[in-house]
Amino acid sequence: MTDVPFAQLGLSAELLDAIHDLGYESPSPIQALAIPPILEGRDIVGLSETGSGKTAAFTLPALQMIDTEAAEAQVLILSPTRELCVQVCEEVHRLGAKMKGLRAVPVYGGTPIDRQITQLKRGAHIIVGTPGRLLDHLRRKTLKPATIKLAILDEADRMLDMGFREDMEDLLGAMQADHQTLFFSATMNKQVQKLIQKFGNDPEELSIKGQTKTVSTVTQSYYEVRNRSKVEVLTRILDMDNPKLAVIFCNTKRSVDECTEALTARGYGADRLHGDISQQARERTTRRFRDGAFELLVATDVAARGLDIEDVEAVFNYDIPQDPEDYVHRIGRTGRAGREGRAISFVFGRDIYRLQSIERYTKQHIQRAKIPTQEEVEGKRADQLFDLVQGRLEKEVSHGFRHYIDRLLDQGHTATDITSTLFELLRESIGREGESIAEDSPHYKPDSQKSRKERQDRGDRQDRGERRDKGGRSDRKPREKNPNAVTLFLSLGKAASVGAGDILGMFYREGKIPDGTVGQIQLFDRHSLVDVDKEVADQLMKNLENSKLRNQRFRIGPDRMS
Repeated sequence: MTDVPFAQLGLSAELLDAIHDLGYESPSPIQALAIPPILEGRDIVGLSETGSGKTAAFTLPALQMIDTEAAEAQVLILSPTRELCVQVCEEVHRLGAKMKGLRAVPVYGGTPIDRQITQLKRGAHIIVGTPGRLLDHLRRKTLKPATIKLAILDEADRMLDMGFREDMEDLLGAMQADHQTLFFSATMNKQVQKLIQKFGNDPEELSIKGQTKTVSTVTQSYYEVRNRSKVEVLTRILDMDNPKLAVIFCNTKRSVDECTEALTARGYGADRLHGDISQQARERTTRRFRDGAFELLVATDVAARGLDIEDVEAVFNYDIPQDPEDYVHRIGRTGRAGREGRAISFVFGRDIYRLQSIERYTKQHIQRAKIPTQEEVEGKRADQLFDLVQGRLEKEVSHGFRHYIDRLLDQGHTATDITSTLFELLRESIGREGESIAEDSPHYKPDSQKSRKERQDRGDRQDRGERRDKGGRSDRKPREKNPNAVTLFLSLGKAASVGAGDILGMFYREGKIPDGTVGQIQLFDRHSLVDVDKEVADQLMKNLENSKLRNQRFRIGPDRMS
């Protein structure tokens, strides 16, 4: 990072507002070097590795040059692959979020060209495309090079390696001589040099030396775990390692919400960060996390941009990221200032291929780890409890409760029995009851160890696409149900000290449903199932939207497994 703030780079107020909303705190080295000369109209050659922030380095000045009132193409960005086109176009929309009327279109092969022609005819201001498809549009005259003021070659070396040299030359040669050209490349080879010499206008070369992608102080490992078992495995690892602060990354806002709710329901101090949360609330949450008000922060990648907290001891990839760059960004939140850190990833099914891509990108091996058993977690808790009591005994012991001990001794209880009982009570008060998962079975075989035929089995295909189950409900026994009733799922159970009477009372009192409309109630550790008459179910759920049970928030809805 650099000490130069974005405000000193010459960017407009609307771009600075968008940068602030996205959580960027200061520009990366390539951004600080490239943005000013680009805004001055100079051609540049930016030599910078993937993951250095080069996309924003050329996107921000490109956006500033756009006249949104002119319905014509003004910026052309060439990218080597469909995936990169989509990513760059998404970045354009994020950084240009405050620009009214901005239109940006991704253009690539493998999709119907008619839809792209329609979008181009509407007057896209920025076109992001692969060389082959852009050349196709040029020949069809749906791409008009005369209006292009700025051409950007993203990953020029990679496009040349893929055989796009002639396409790139045809596209650049069709533009006006006075257009501005930006060349971004990870390496400078002879092919790139020839392209620059032919189409560059005395470009300024900006070079950022490659940095180590991951820090040596971060230990990386992964667990092969099904979606429905993630929460249980996560809590076991947390109980074993007991990190002071940890960040848990999810790929979607929904996953962030569900993971946070599951953790808080189990008694962990957790809060969330994602794009639906206002910037003010995000800043408040980040400040509380930094101050240690809670120990677990669950976040999406965008929301966690600029997160700089030195005491983060562990990072969890609850969902494996699509892009290796995001992985590097995530695990960079830990292992700072020479401290030890851990990066733990959960993978299942096709995630293993993403993990292999990450290993190739980072040039580091990620060790597969064994899921801790319930017995190992319980043993760790017992050790922690012993250390807690021993530490207190080594200090000055208060005699405030001595008379209770004397009374128990007078009643004939032995000191061993009293101590054992107190240990058990203390363990129950600080412990969390776990649950059995399929991965605990000695016969369970991880997906990566299954044969191709086994992976294609219908059961595995269903498991791969399932929603994360709450509390291991797949092991639930079938039960008889009134055909006129519907089963509701309630996200509180025995672990929250909830009884059938509590549920019944809340349903009739706060749910305001008629007497006799509640049927069978089944209590599990982390959830409950309740049968209610179909006629009152919707009204009941609506009436309980903002209710609490035993002072705890809960979710209620139709049971999807009934």
